Amino acid sequence: MKIAVASEGKCVSGHFGYCEGFIMYNVEEGKLVNKDFTKNPGHKPGFLPVFLKELEVGVIIAGGMGESAQHLFNENEIEVVVGAKGSCDDVVQKYINGELKSTGSVCKEHEHEGSCSE
Repeated sequence: MKIAVASEGKCVSGHFGYCEGFIMYNVEEGKLVNKDFTKNPGHKPGFLPVFLKELEVGVIIAGGMGESAQHLFNENEIEVVVGAKGSCDDVVQKYINGELKSTGSVCKEHEHEGSCSE
């Protein structure tokens, strides 16, 4: 399974569409095999879910995400986990351990500065 975390440096980004990039984690049999970084190719409506699907991502983790993007990820059979905060590595380990749950929060504003409101 491949997990993508919208990131700003080593931390989870507050809004996936405007993140610096995605730290990609390959997980096999419940263990982290490796990780690498993929730069965000740019925020264009509808593009990132398809882009990440082509990279064989099965889970996207972000601090916040708009409702349309969440629907597009679901249509591309990518699980969406929003409401995550902190270190990307810690968040992925929590996901692997079954300890990370999506808050289901939806960003209503597309301003990438500050936090998303529910």
